[in-house]
Amino acid sequence: MPRAGLNQQIVVREAARLVDEVGREQLTLAAVAARLGVALPSLYKHVRGADALAQKLSAFATAELADELMTAAVGRAGADALHAVAAAYRSYARRHPGRYPATQQVPDPADPDHVVAGERAVRAVYAVLHGYGITGDAAVDAARTLRSALHGFVSLEVSGGFGLPRDLDRSYDEMVASLDAAFRAWGSGWTS
Repeated sequence: MPRAGLNQQIVVREAARLVDEVGREQLTLAAVAARLGVALPSLYKHVRGADALAQKLSAFATAELADELMTAAVGRAGADALHAVAAAYRSYARRHPGRYPATQQVPDPADPDHVVAGERAVRAVYAVLHGYGITGDAAVDAARTLRSALHGFVSLEVSGGFGLPRDLDRSYDEMVASLDAAFRAWGSGWTS
């Protein structure tokens, strides 16, 4: 008999907590069922399988990250907005090392919530870039640059990929300052 009150949202939230504790490779339906105290077949009433759970986890994590990026960007512009969004991005990845990688998945067009979450995350980045005067196709290029830089740094950081003794906070701040300089130049039309 399924546990009373169990629904897809509860299953996905528990999967999110679990993936932060054990990593994506260890996330299984059986592990989620055990954490929820239900038999594995009970989960199939709420998620169609491991792939569906991974997709719903991606939608959930993307929505969380989008919320944090939007909150960081509100009322800010230029370097202030960039630094705030970069700090929020890094903070999310550090607090949620298991679910952060799920935010990198392209939203599933069959899941409207996932699409909306992805659009909100992109809107936060575009708001930052707009403050530099970067719009249109240039904003797509600049957004890819920003995402690549932030993702590269935080992915290396959470996986222990930095071994040199220099302070990571300082290195991150230097990277964001470099992005600020690039976006100021970009917004002035040095590239097309």
